[in-house]
Order: sequence, then structure tokens, then C-alpha cells
Amino acid sequence: MSMAVNDILVIAMFLTFIAGLFTGFPIAFVLGGVGVIFTGVGYLADQFLGTMTGLDFLMLGMSINRIFKYMDNWVLVALPMFIFMGLMLDRSGIAEEMMHSIQSLFGKVRGGLAVTVTAIGIILAASTGIIGASVVLLGLLSLPAMLSQGYSKHLALGTIAGSGTLGILIPPSIMLVIMADQLGLSVGDLFMGALFPGLILGALYMLYILIYCSLKPKAAPLPEGAKAPDWKVIWNVFRTVLPAAALILAVLGSIFAGVTTPTEASGVGALGATLLAWHNKKLSFKVMKETLLAAYNTTAYIFAIFLGATTFALVLRGLGGDEAISSVLTGLPFGPYGIIAFILGVVFILGFFLDWIEITLIVLPLIAPVISNLGIHINGYGVVSNPELVWFVLLVAVCLQTSFLTPPVGFALFYLKGVCPPECKLIDIYKGVVPFICIQVVALLLVIVFPALVTWLPALAYR
Repeated sequence: MSMAVNDILVIAMFLTFIAGLFTGFPIAFVLGGVGVIFTGVGYLADQFLGTMTGLDFLMLGMSINRIFKYMDNWVLVALPMFIFMGLMLDRSGIAEEMMHSIQSLFGKVRGGLAVTVTAIGIILAASTGIIGASVVLLGLLSLPAMLSQGYSKHLALGTIAGSGTLGILIPPSIMLVIMADQLGLSVGDLFMGALFPGLILGALYMLYILIYCSLKPKAAPLPEGAKAPDWKVIWNVFRTVLPAAALILAVLGSIFAGVTTPTEASGVGALGATLLAWHNKKLSFKVMKETLLAAYNTTAYIFAIFLGATTFALVLRGLGGDEAISSVLTGLPFGPYGIIAFILGVVFILGFFLDWIEITLIVLPLIAPVISNLGIHINGYGVVSNPELVWFVLLVAVCLQTSFLTPPVGFALFYLKGVCPPECKLIDIYKGVVPFICIQVVALLLVIVFPALVTWLPALAYR
């Protein structure tokens, strides 16, 4: 009897949360509010139905203790630092310089401007990790040029949205920092494990653009007066890419070499981005103030969801949510890889409605223990600890990248719509991102079939 009631309460809690999403209240308030309400519901169920959930308002006191642990978490210090780094680099003017120089490098290549956007997206991803900043910046810099050159609206918009979302996967990624904290994994392992999948995804974008433009030349006309690059153009590209490359090397190189922890590297990145803005004469008191306030707002948004999700997850576990989800997944007649495919399918669908933060904080901790018990062996080369979970987390990370591109809550779509000219409708953006979502699925399959793409580099770095 009690088990059946607990299952009903777990389902009711999820349904209440989903219903709360459509009320328009901030997601942090919805999470925390549902947690508080179902603490009371669980207490009443104990009193009158004998469910023995153990839920009472002392449970909310336990959530306060967890909140203090978050505030005392050294790993999470990296979040505001990486956010500041991305926002400051956005204001340094480096991306604009790279856009103009790299475009000249692909002058006689059909679709060269779209390839340039993808290349800039990869560089921004490895130096900022802020999706909103990357998408808006790429949209402002490249969309007018692509449309004036006669590019197909669908190709132009899809390229910008897809390339701008690479920052959530290519390190340093704030999503990977949060995932590592939630599951007790090494941030360095996740950073290094995500590098190959992220670069492969960027390469697949470029390959698709080149093939599409060769098959449909009218979708990407060559610019007037296009000419082959000379040594002056190559030197100009090297000169403009060097500052961003130096920042990437300072941040990721110091982590991979074992010189700094990811938290310390985030401070190096924040300082480096500030120095680059100063070098480009873009640093001022006004810019510093705006960057700090924007970093505060973004950090506060993330941590508010942390607090709400902590209460929600704690109460859900009290109702037996862990056991219910584990029994459902392990009872599926699919086999270990079939269960993983099912989980990734659910995560993909959840990405239509939830942001990656809610999925990472609520869903991932619930399903991670199931993966550890499936009996799948992933080669960690004797170095990577818990390689099965590292591999699975990176699968979820690739899958979650699609949440930025899938309607109705694809944040990259709305970021891009905000900087589009009036002739670019939301439906044009939806149509443009479909091929890039398909490419992300291909990248996901590659990581499933070849786990070494995730585990080989961390093993090499720590051997």
C-alpha cells in the first residue's frame, strides 16, 4: 500500500513541477515551491496513510544544510569566474577581428563565410562557454554579412545557432563544472573527455556546410571579387587568432598539464580576458561595471536554481523517487545499451521543455546510479576513475546541447531571434537548426560506438 502511494506521490510531484513551468513563475521558485508543498503532502501521507516517507518540515532544514555546502563548494567558485571570462571576452572585440580575417582565408570557398562562423564558434566555445554571448555575438557580426551576400536564411540562421551552442560542450563549460560537482567526478576528466566530441561536432558542422553548399550553390554565393588567400592574409589570421588561442592555452593547457585546478584556471581565464580587453583598448570603468553586473546576474540565476533544485531533489528522494526511477529503468527489456538509449531519448525530449540546468540538477543525479549498475565496461586505461560514468555524463552533455536548439524552449533560438532583422522569422530559425540537430545525433552515436573519444585523452593526461 505504502509503495503504491509513494509512486503516486512521485508522479504527482513531477506533474506538479511540469504544470508549474507553464505558470510563468521563475523556475527556481517553481522547484523550491513544489518541494515545500510535497514536504507537507508527504507528512500528511505519513500521518493518515502510513506511507512512512519520513518527510516532515525538518526535511526543509536539511535542504538549508545542503545550501550551505553549495556556498562552501570550492569547485563551484569556477562558475562566476568562467562566466566573467566569457562576458569580458565578448566585449574585447577579438571575435569581430577574427571574423573579418578568417573570412578572407575562405574567400574562394563556397560556403566559406558559414565555415568561418563555425570556426569562430569553436574558438568562442573554448574561450567563453557562454551560450547567450556566443549566439548574440555571432548573430550580430555575421548574419548581416551572410544575408547581404545572398546566403539562404535557413543556412545562415542554422549555422549561427548551431555554432553558438558549442560552448556548452567544448571546455571550459559551466555545464561540465556543475555535472562534475553533482556526481563527484573530476572536472579535469570531463573537460578533457569533452574536447574530442566537441571538436568532432564542429568539424561535422563544417563538413555539412561544404557539402550542402556544393550541392546547392545558390544557398551560398561567392562574394564579389573573391580571391585566393596570400601570405599577408594568412599572417593576419594568425595575428588575430593568437590572443584567443593564448587564452585557451592558458586556461585548458594549465588544467591538462596539471599546473592548476579548474577553479584556479577560471581565475587565470578571467584575468586573461580582462588583459585582452585592455590590450584592445576596450576596457573602461563602464565596461567593467557592466560585465560584473551581468556576471552577477547570470551567477545568481544559476545558484537560485541550485537552491530550488536542492529542495526538490531532497523531497523527491524522501518520497522514494530514486527507487521508483531505478526500478522502472532496470525493468526495461532493452539490455544495458537499450536502457542508455532510452535515457538519452528521455533527456532529449526533456530538452524541449526544460533548460539544461534543471535536467543536470534533478534528472542526472537520479539516473547516474542506474548506469553504474548496468554492468557496462568502458576502458579507463587504468587511469580514469569511474570511466563508465564519465562516458555517460558526456553522452548526456552532447544530448543536452540539443536542448538549446529544440523548440519551444530552445534558448539559442530566442537569443538569435532577438538580433535578427524583421525578415527572419522564428519559423526560419526552426527550419535552419534541424540539420544541425541531426548532426548532433550523429556525434552522439559516434561517442556511443567509440567510448575512447571520451576516455583516451584524460587517461593520457594523467598517466
